[in-house]
Amino acid sequence: MIKNHHKNFVANKKRYIYILLGLIINLCLGSVYSWSVFRKPLEQLFKLSATESSLPYMFFLVFYAILMPLAGRVLDKFGPRMVSIVGGILVGIGWILAGFSNGLINLILGYGIIAGTGVGITYGVPIAVSAKWFEDKRGFAVGLTVLGFGMSPLITAPIARKLIQMYGPLFTFRILGVVFLIVIILLSIPLKFPFREVKTDEGVKAQKDKLSYSPSEMVKTKTFWALWICFVIGTLSGLMAIGISSPVGQEIIKLSAEAAAVSVSIFAIFNGIGRPFFGWLTDKITPRFAAIINFSLMFLASLSMLFAKERMTLLFMITFSLLWLSLGGWLSIAPAATAQFFGTIHYSKNYGILFTGYGVGAVLGNLMSGKIRDIFGSYIFNFYITAILSIIGIIIILFYLKPTRKYE
Repeated sequence: MIKNHHKNFVANKKRYIYILLGLIINLCLGSVYSWSVFRKPLEQLFKLSATESSLPYMFFLVFYAILMPLAGRVLDKFGPRMVSIVGGILVGIGWILAGFSNGLINLILGYGIIAGTGVGITYGVPIAVSAKWFEDKRGFAVGLTVLGFGMSPLITAPIARKLIQMYGPLFTFRILGVVFLIVIILLSIPLKFPFREVKTDEGVKAQKDKLSYSPSEMVKTKTFWALWICFVIGTLSGLMAIGISSPVGQEIIKLSAEAAAVSVSIFAIFNGIGRPFFGWLTDKITPRFAAIINFSLMFLASLSMLFAKERMTLLFMITFSLLWLSLGGWLSIAPAATAQFFGTIHYSKNYGILFTGYGVGAVLGNLMSGKIRDIFGSYIFNFYITAILSIIGIIIILFYLKPTRKYE
């Protein structure tokens, strides 16, 4: 009895290492959110339009969104170590290949497709590992693990900016690619699932879920499509904001490139905070009301940006902080709502289907933001769209995002 208690105590202590490993891996993977720092240097180097410079970022997010649910299906078969190492190799190779680009196509292939695929494969691994080691504190553990992804630009944006100043954007891709390759592989080696169920805090018991929708049942409900459309709106607006943060700061507010990079780092803090904050809010007031608050903040931020002028730095900082916060929020609201509305038995497959909304949001947000800049000559017109979309989102939530009635 004492021996077992000692083993459980040791397991409880040692399992925290998996959160730390996952957080650092996610810091590498989340460097995609620093893309706006690369945009203007690449536009000048390869004579790209704003639409064209958004394409590598867009392809990255699409392949990340497609591969994430697919990788989840092979995780149990091959184990977290192998899946994470394969993903890490692709992440590193993709960044390195981008560093040898001679034009847009190579950037899309290296950074967008190969590195995006690598992130899609690796992203779910630390989350699954943390979730299995922390049956008693799953929200807390997963929240801390994905915090690294959202907070990544806090570290990677200023480093990338400095490296671009010293060596140019292409050599910067190579340097970061080598670093990510080494770090992700080394930190993936200790990753493993518990061999047996880890005994944790007393009184924690697995509860069978009475509410259970299979993927085919889920997609037939109005609730699913309401949630999917809201997820598209939330990610479209958030990813659009992330992709244009640095250019908007430089072109509209007239910040220096260095100040714009620093602002991206600050926004990353809000993206990170948005995940545990809206996760907590979802638990407290239901996904519906958390989503309404999220879209209300998005609407206020979008409306405020329509009045932005040169040197209005504080307005720029507040509005973009709210937009990054909103995106982080949706990456907590969506998985929590999936579990609440459709049960946890088929959760991985169901959330994988819902996550396609992230890919759709990435494509629409990037194409729209670049096209609007090219047509109207300013990014400011994007905020009319995000303001209108946030109102549409609130209307959909009020009328259609309601708990299902399967067992009534």
